Amino acid sequence: MKKILLVSLILLLGVGLSLGALVRLKDIARFRGARDNQLFGVGLVVGLDGTGDSGSVPSTLLSNMLKNFGIAVTQSDLESENTALVMVTADIPPFFKEGMRLDVQVSSIGDAQSLANGVLLQTPLYGADGVVYAVAQGQLSLGGDDVKSSINLQTRYPVVATMPGGAIVEKEIPTEIVDANSISLLLLNPDFTTAARVSQALNTRFGESISRALDASTIKVKVPDVFVDDLITFLSIVEEVEVVPDVVARVVINERTGTIVMGGEVKVDDFSVSYGGFNITIRNGMVTEGDNPGPESSIQNLITALKAVGATPQDIVAVVQAMKDAGVLHAQVIMM
Repeated sequence: MKKILLVSLILLLGVGLSLGALVRLKDIARFRGARDNQLFGVGLVVGLDGTGDSGSVPSTLLSNMLKNFGIAVTQSDLESENTALVMVTADIPPFFKEGMRLDVQVSSIGDAQSLANGVLLQTPLYGADGVVYAVAQGQLSLGGDDVKSSINLQTRYPVVATMPGGAIVEKEIPTEIVDANSISLLLLNPDFTTAARVSQALNTRFGESISRALDASTIKVKVPDVFVDDLITFLSIVEEVEVVPDVVARVVINERTGTIVMGGEVKVDDFSVSYGGFNITIRNGMVTEGDNPGPESSIQNLITALKAVGATPQDIVAVVQAMKDAGVLHAQVIMM
C-alpha cells in the first residue's frame, strides 16, 4: 500500500512540476481502431493537348470503356497522345460515410509529358481487401502556373496532379474502438513518462481509477458505467483532458542549410572549445567568453555565445557535432 501511494505521489509531482505546455490528448494520441485507410486505383486521363502517353495501352482502355456504351471503336482509331494511364490514390479517414468526399492524388504511369488540363474518367478506388470504397472523377489540378526561374520556388511537376474532393465515398469502412467496455489510447510519440502522465490525468479527471498504461504507447481506459449509453460524450471528455508530454532531449541538424533545432532539456557538461578565431568555455555550469562569466549553460545559450563571437551556422554545426563526439552534449543528435 505504501508503495502504491509513493508511486502515485511521484506521478502527481511529475505532472505538477513539469515546465512544459499542457496539450490536449486529441493532439498527441488517437483511439485504437480509429485509423486512416489507403485506397488506390488505375484510371484514364483524357483531354490532354498532345502531352499524353505515346503507347497503345490508354487507347485500348478507352476502347473497352466505349464498348460499355455500345460504341464500337477500334484501338487504332483512338491512338493519340491526348490520353494518359494514371495511378489514383487517396486516404479515407475513419468514420467517413457514403457520399462524403475525399482528396485524390493522380500520378502518371506511362511516358506522358504533362497532365495539365486533363480530366480523370470515373475510376474505382480499392482498399487492401479488394473492395471498392470510393469512386474518383473530375478535373485535375497541377497547382497553378510554372514559376519563373528567377523566383526561389520549386517548379511545378506536370505529371502529378491533385483533385480536392475528387472522390466520393461509396462504402463506409467499419470502425470499432470499444472492446470489452474499454478503449485504448495510442500515443503518436511513444514515451513511458507521457503514458504514465496520461493515465494519471484521466484518473484525476474522472475521479476514479479507470485507466492504466500498458506500455510506452498504449493507455487502456475503462468506460465508466455512467457513460455506457453515452460513449460519444465520454470520448469527447477524454480528448479534452490535458497533459504535459515528456520530450526527449534532441538536437536536429541540417548540414546543408546550417539549421539547428533543439527540443527537450538538452544538458551540456563543462568543456572548452577553440574553433577558428574564437574560444568558448563552460565552467561550473556557466558559459564563459574570455574572462567574463555568462548565463547558465545550455545548448541555446552556447549557440547564442557562439553567434556573438562571429561563428557562422556551419561553424556551430561543427561545434555541436564535436560536443556530441566528446560526450559533453547529453541529447540525441539527428543529422539531416
